Formats: sequence, C-alpha cells, structure tokens
Amino acid sequence: MKTIINFFITAFIALNCINLSAQNFEPLKITKEWKAKIERLAPATTTVKTAKKRKIMVFSKATGFDHWTIPHNIEMLKILAKKTNAFEIHVGYDIEQFDSKNLKKYDAVIFNNCNPSGPDRDLFADLLRANTSFSNQEIKEKAAAYEANLMKYVYKGGGLMVMHGAITVQNNSAAFSKMIGGSFDYHPKQQEMHVKEVDANHPLVKAFKGKGLTHTDEPYFFKNAYASLNFRPLLYIEVDKIEDVRHEAKSNINYVSWIKRHGKGRVFYSSPSHNAHSMDHPELLQFFLDGMQYVVGDLKCDDSPIGKN
Repeated sequence: MKTIINFFITAFIALNCINLSAQNFEPLKITKEWKAKIERLAPATTTVKTAKKRKIMVFSKATGFDHWTIPHNIEMLKILAKKTNAFEIHVGYDIEQFDSKNLKKYDAVIFNNCNPSGPDRDLFADLLRANTSFSNQEIKEKAAAYEANLMKYVYKGGGLMVMHGAITVQNNSAAFSKMIGGSFDYHPKQQEMHVKEVDANHPLVKAFKGKGLTHTDEPYFFKNAYASLNFRPLLYIEVDKIEDVRHEAKSNINYVSWIKRHGKGRVFYSSPSHNAHSMDHPELLQFFLDGMQYVVGDLKCDDSPIGKN
C-alpha cells in the first residue's frame, strides 16, 4: 500500500512539474542566431513614412523583479530602429536620465520592465537609495521631483511607451497612475492566452489582422486609475478564459494594452509580453513599432478615452 501511495505522490509531483515548465519558459540566450531571427521577422518599414529620425531613451534598470527579457527588449528595439532607420535608441540606467534637461533630448521614453521593489513601488526612490547617501526625507523629496519631471515632460508633448511590468514604476502614485492609465494589481500564473483586438480596424492593431495573438504570458490585472477607463483600449483578454483568477471580475473584458493622451503627450501601454519567445510573432514586433510611432507623434489615430460604460 505504501508503495502505491508513493507512486501516486511521485506521479502528482511530476505532472505538476511538467505543467509548471510548460507555462514558464527558460530564459533565452541572446545569440547571433537569435538576433538574426528577430531581424528577419521585424518589419522593414514604418507604417508612417517620416524624414526625421526620432530619438528615444529606453530606460532599463530594474530595482525589484528583474525580468530576464529586459536585454532582449533592448536588442529588439535596436533592431526595429536600425532596420527601419526611423529611430535612434539610447539605453539608460541612471536616475540622472530623468533630469528635465536630459529628457528634452528625446522624442519619447520607453520603460523597459524597469520594475521597482515593493511595497513602496517607487523606482525613483529606489534608484536614489541605491546610489546616494541622502536621508530618507531627501530621497522622498527628490523622488517626487523626478516623477514630476517625467510627468511634465509627457504633458508638454513627450512620448511614453510602457512595456509589461514597467507599469509598476510609480505604482502607488495616483497622479502617475492617471497618466499611464492604471496601476498593476496582480497576475495569475503564466499561461497560454488569446489576446484579442478591441477594434480590428484601429491603426495600432492592424498588425494582428483581426486574429489577435495567442501566446504564453502573464495575464495582468489592474487597479487605481484603470477603473475610470480613461484611455483608448487596444487589446483585451476574456477573464473567463483565464486560470487562477484571484478576484471576481466586474467585467469579462480585461484590457491589456491601450493608448491615451496626457496633455500634449502620448502614452502607450502593452502588457504583452513577459517572454522573449513572444517576439517570434512578427505581428507583435509590428505592434511595438507602431506603438513607438504613436508615442513620438508620427502615427495619428483615435486615442480618445472610452470612459466608464
């Protein structure tokens, strides 16, 4: 009897390990072959032809959860920029990148999974704490100033593209949440999901050709400013198709990507994707490229908020 029980316990553990490994990808190595594949899959031209090369700062320093796909996103963005000859990519890691004079050098900023630590979820305070000897009060004041710098930069016409976990940059700031369109709440386990277009005819989702995107990802759920739906949604997932949902959802539609205005500036958020494996879908690369063109102001489209139903 003991042998039979041990057999079933072992089988149960093995089955769960298989399920776990099926949902959580091993990090990909950035090799010449991998970069060549992304270059082959990447679009050769931008949706909107422009004569001016746009300058973008890709901020890529995480102080909390360190997504292994951060360097992959950097390489992918560089490939998009080089292949289309439409962008000049500068990668940043230091708090000084958010000085107001420095921000003026760029047409847009991309937050590349720059997750802060918890529970404060304040990237600017984390960066100051790690690299200075300021007091806690000084850090609080200076972090607020850097946040204000970025918000003012966007309000006056700068672009901000937020990739996946970077929505947590200032997750507890009501003003920042309103600018971005929401704050991170939680995510269930990684799983295969079908991400669908809200409006297949919208210019920013035409890459998906009405078929959406099926891939393995973390299904993100949001809070704070998200409740007001003060954005133009692009992609969504159906909650009843998601496993391991923690709370009863008010709607079966959960938006995972959107665009919005903040003053004269433009914000693009995309929860897809947690995994570099998703870049094997050329339509996702086109989506990111179109998002870049939107935040720098070249791709004009309907970005009016839908508001509460």
